[in-house]
Amino acid sequence: MKDLTEKGISSRQVFDGHLLKVFVDRVILPNGEESGREYLKHNGAVGIVVLTDDGKAVMVRQFRYPFHRDMLEIPAGKIDLGEKPLDAAKRELLEETGVTSAELTELGTYYPSVAYTDEVIWLYLARGLTYGEQHLDEDEFLNVETYPLDELVEMVMNGEIPDGKSQTAILKAKKYLSGQL
Repeated sequence: MKDLTEKGISSRQVFDGHLLKVFVDRVILPNGEESGREYLKHNGAVGIVVLTDDGKAVMVRQFRYPFHRDMLEIPAGKIDLGEKPLDAAKRELLEETGVTSAELTELGTYYPSVAYTDEVIWLYLARGLTYGEQHLDEDEFLNVETYPLDELVEMVMNGEIPDGKSQTAILKAKKYLSGQL
């Protein structure tokens, strides 16, 4: 098998935002030629399939500015600097839904766009729920909705849930619960 590794020779940060950092790098390709790479650095995120005792999933609906429309998604959020993914999952679950969970099962990781970002999203399944109050950020507005997990699977397959992390997490949760993961 041919070595596909690209070797970095320089890196320059061109944007330093609250959420994203943009870099422009120069690399040596496997064939020895030089090329450029532009990519986003991201602290990572978590996403949680929140399952009630009666098999319904707690979802959030929020406006997503890049698409100028509401999206139905699993509860999710970014990992704070120095925070562990499991701790971020617990925090985001409480903030967005007001729920705490007796059991958080890791469903693996999801790489949302390997071509231009190093973001990794850790996926979890939350069960054994206790309900409380949401603690939304000042600039966060969302509605909490519940759906049977099987209905969400159908919505994923029909294209009604376009968000990649939600699609992956819902399908992984369904497989996990059926003993196939």
